[in-house]
Amino acid sequence: MTHKFLVIDPEKDLAALKGVLSLPRIKLLKELSKRPGMNVNDLAQVSGLPQSSVSSHLQVLEKAGLIRSDVQKARKGNQKICFAVYDELIVTFHPSSQALSPNLIEVSMPLGLYTNSAVTGPCGICSTEGIIGLLDVPETFMDPERMKASLLWFTSGFIEYQFPNNAKLRGDNIETIEIVMEVSSEVPGTLANWPSDIVLSVNGREIGVWTSPGDFGDRRGTYTPDWWKLKGSQYGMLKTWSIGPGGTFVDGHKISDIKAEDLDLDLHRSIRLRVEVKAEGKHPGGINIFGRGFGNYDQDIILRLKTKR
Repeated sequence: MTHKFLVIDPEKDLAALKGVLSLPRIKLLKELSKRPGMNVNDLAQVSGLPQSSVSSHLQVLEKAGLIRSDVQKARKGNQKICFAVYDELIVTFHPSSQALSPNLIEVSMPLGLYTNSAVTGPCGICSTEGIIGLLDVPETFMDPERMKASLLWFTSGFIEYQFPNNAKLRGDNIETIEIVMEVSSEVPGTLANWPSDIVLSVNGREIGVWTSPGDFGDRRGTYTPDWWKLKGSQYGMLKTWSIGPGGTFVDGHKISDIKAEDLDLDLHRSIRLRVEVKAEGKHPGGINIFGRGFGNYDQDIILRLKTKR
């Protein structure tokens, strides 16, 4: 399994920073890193905290993207099983530095710089200053002002980005590719329980499906501007798709057997990323993608290439 670390910029990653600014939450993260797949009862027992306190701390950690949870059948009903997303958290005042790994290449793609789209309404795009074009009109997705987009949403269809393959330019072989973005489901208004199957494809090859649990609007997103109505989607979940030698994972949870070598990355000077919600999917619950200036994370779509020389 790939060792996963998160670089925290204390000026920008406020939700993640808040998640670890608590000794009880740090203790829970340590326990989950040692024993993945613990439930609330297990965590309460090993931490010495009341179950109610553990549940509250886990909610903060999950909203910060530091843990993920699955619902599994138990003897009586269902139980919530928790996993740590990262093996290591690094707080740095120089987040753009590549000194952490000479074999890591990172590209940040502004949300509005997609090269192709075909979506269905309800849909829309907006910048940090206001709505771009017309709401629920798919043709708006080709408006030149989309370059300023900080939030976009659609019910079904896809958008596609073209990243430079800087590893090929450097003459390196790609071992692992990671895609990081803040996403949620999409429903008119918001609804925490609104699953949506989000499909990612790289260079025309589907790498797997991740099901977003809902569309979140219980509070304003950390960076969501004041003009955006409170009844609209406020933030998403920061998710990391990792395609490496062992298959494809989302936050450490395997979703398919597709490996980096299956994507012919070394043959192309660009890497095409498609983000899609299929109308015929099991959970066609739409998608919100949050970019810089919206949601809980002040970032756009990030592509990381881990290489071997």
